[in-house]
Amino acid sequence: MVLAFLIALPLSYSLRTMVRKQAPQDMTIAGLARAGGVGVETVRYYQRRGLLETPQRGQGSGFGGGIRRYDPEAVQRLGFIRAAQAAGFTLDGIAELLRLDSTSDRARARTLAQGRIKALDEKIAELQAARQMLSKLARDCASGGKGPCPIIKAFTD
Repeated sequence: MVLAFLIALPLSYSLRTMVRKQAPQDMTIAGLARAGGVGVETVRYYQRRGLLETPQRGQGSGFGGGIRRYDPEAVQRLGFIRAAQAAGFTLDGIAELLRLDSTSDRARARTLAQGRIKALDEKIAELQAARQMLSKLARDCASGGKGPCPIIKAFTD
């Protein structure tokens, strides 16, 4: 039955196209959260911070009445927020990037990105130094000498 329906579809339509067009209209906050890989409370927090818009509630008392519906732009914006966080931007920095998007101020966006790169380079250097110290302590510990473990001693001094 389904196969016959698919075969009867005009070439310009596909099951994928129809589902894609229907899905955004049915996306609740839970669907948005799931699509963005976050919890519902995270979505609400982003809304309170002004990073995501809070859509108006639908009209009516029947199925879907009073429920907020999210569009594909909300999914894209949530993805942007998550990617910017992964790059180390704070929520304030992300808010500024979102504001810059509407003004096309590339120079300021580049300055923000360069600041994040510098901070990441500093963090990488800090982590490399910590790794070197811990590697040395692990070698000292493996030497089997007498007395307290060099690792424990280093962390208590």
